[in-house]
Amino acid sequence: MGSGHPECPERLEAIAEALEATGLIHYLAVQQARAASWDELALAHDPQYLTRLRERLEAVTQVVQLDPDTAANPHTLTAALHAAGAALQATEQVISGQVRNAFCAVRPPGHHAMRARAMGFCFFANLAVAVRAALRRHGLKRVAVIDFDVHHGNGTEDVLADDPGVLMVGLFEHPLYPFSGVPPKGGNMLNLPFPAHTGSQEIREAIRAHWLPALERYKPEMLFISAGFDAHQLDPLGLLRLTEVDYAWITEQLVDVAARHAQGRIVSCLEGGYHLHALARSVCAHLRVLVQAGGVSI
Repeated sequence: MGSGHPECPERLEAIAEALEATGLIHYLAVQQARAASWDELALAHDPQYLTRLRERLEAVTQVVQLDPDTAANPHTLTAALHAAGAALQATEQVISGQVRNAFCAVRPPGHHAMRARAMGFCFFANLAVAVRAALRRHGLKRVAVIDFDVHHGNGTEDVLADDPGVLMVGLFEHPLYPFSGVPPKGGNMLNLPFPAHTGSQEIREAIRAHWLPALERYKPEMLFISAGFDAHQLDPLGLLRLTEVDYAWITEQLVDVAARHAQGRIVSCLEGGYHLHALARSVCAHLRVLVQAGGVSI
């Protein structure tokens, strides 16, 4: 997205280096993502938006701004198609039983991409596309979306609001970009907004009091996680005070829900996280729990 932009290639490099350094890479079945088709993207996006965006991105010859936060270069379309494709591929393999759970280390992120608008570093609603595929093409009836990025997942909410097959629970700092989520857009949304500097204890208590009972009542057949790690206390784009220990704890709670109701089925997609070392440690903490949930001792 241009020099100095926080949504940078070094994010995935930091994750890859940490997976190697910790040895976690040896417990993972690493795959290259396929590209999403335009028909698949239309499960979540307005066809006219897709046509306009495709034409614009195919014509890009240098870095151009789509909005003040979101830029594109000649490779952006390929990257964005594969980011959404990763979520779709992971969903297919989890539902088929080929893998128990999956983490998609992708750029660009997706949870700010609305039905007809790119914004917030996002072009396609990666997770929402996969959710719609699970419901409309793979026969699931109830799925849960969990978003713990420091920024409200307004794009995912825009796509999935009032979808009877979805329960979406989220936490985020408020007020903070994109200045939405209070109140939620749909009756199937449970949002937990927190003021700046909220720490681990308050957030864990709210998750116990609100998220977990709602998920238990809903009994989802599969869990989809918008895994943003920018609520970490070191992240430069937010002011919440979580650590990698908290991300492991949140993941453990979701793994327990999935084990009870969803045959362990989880697809997690990377969203935010812009302090490279904190991001890498947090992803490793998240993945360690997912690996262990798949029956592997680490």
